[in-house]
Amino acid sequence: MKAALNILVVFALIIVGGITAVLFVGGAGASGATSTGCTAISTAISTAVSTVPDSVGRWAKPQLAIAATIMSVAVAGKYDLRAETIAVMTAMGESSLGDPDHGDAVDNTTIGTFQQGASYGTVADRLDTAKAAAAFLARLVQVPDWETLEPSLATHAVQINQDPLYYAPFWADAQTVVNTLAGAGGACTVSADAQALAKELIVAVDAGKLVGSTPDHIKEIRWIADGQTVPDCGVDVRILQVIVLAVRNFAKVGVSDINRKCTNQIEGAGTASAHYFNGGGHAVDFYILDGSGLTGADKNSLKLISILDPVMPHGADVGQSSCRQSAGISLALTNLVEFDDSCTHLHIDVGHTDGTLTFQTSTPPTTPTP
Repeated sequence: MKAALNILVVFALIIVGGITAVLFVGGAGASGATSTGCTAISTAISTAVSTVPDSVGRWAKPQLAIAATIMSVAVAGKYDLRAETIAVMTAMGESSLGDPDHGDAVDNTTIGTFQQGASYGTVADRLDTAKAAAAFLARLVQVPDWETLEPSLATHAVQINQDPLYYAPFWADAQTVVNTLAGAGGACTVSADAQALAKELIVAVDAGKLVGSTPDHIKEIRWIADGQTVPDCGVDVRILQVIVLAVRNFAKVGVSDINRKCTNQIEGAGTASAHYFNGGGHAVDFYILDGSGLTGADKNSLKLISILDPVMPHGADVGQSSCRQSAGISLALTNLVEFDDSCTHLHIDVGHTDGTLTFQTSTPPTTPTP
């Protein structure tokens, strides 16, 4: 679900020497043009099977169509986002998001997307992904404390797999697939899991939608996606969320700097930069949005600021204040704090705040009765 952020762009004050445009970013009472942002939701989210991309990571279009079907069932049943993602994870582990008419070497009597036995119904029902997903979800929510259990353990309580942690390796992929398909269908949810965020971004990298510069900072994201911990090369999860929001809202995104300690860059604010201090990776510099270069005062920079300001932690920073001032643009911001920086990019950082990004959530749904 995307929330519209109101921006008043035509109000002008005549002052000595010219016209100053005043932009109210994210104001509840503003009117005029709107910019589409991103809102996390607690309810399940879905996308039409016809809108799935050709691939998401290692998952191909036919597999993603299965995932989209599961997501649609979760929405129809008013299950929450966690249940939906657990269901996709389970299908990944059981059938690689397929619909086989046979089981495995352990139990060849189980069939379908969720590898269900006779207690789940007829052969036809178990080979119907939608009906199989509904049956799985109905049993999942009966597991005591399923909401707080490690996802693989919650699934194990339903599937009774030999290894209770068998499904764990599929959790990050499930989050990435659900998030990506939600974006494809117009909905939006932003994970707080660094690896899931990084995997989504690497999908964008591999598709040419997210690009780097020199020195290369994309490798920092790829290491996280691969589960590697490289000293002094980490990326703040909040910065990963910021980049995800940019990638979901623009056709092409370029980042020039993330963790300068990783690349041994001493420039700008030097070791006092959020790119560098406390291990580095607490800032990101965007140099391209929708394929165009940025000044911090251009329309794409202003659009991204309008998307970020309502969800950023209070006290997060946005650069290029003098660039906007020179262009006659004044921002009325809620959470972001402006500072001066060069007019060659758009700088966002969270290095001076401990807060988290806050996304609007809908009222949690009532758990359906099976």
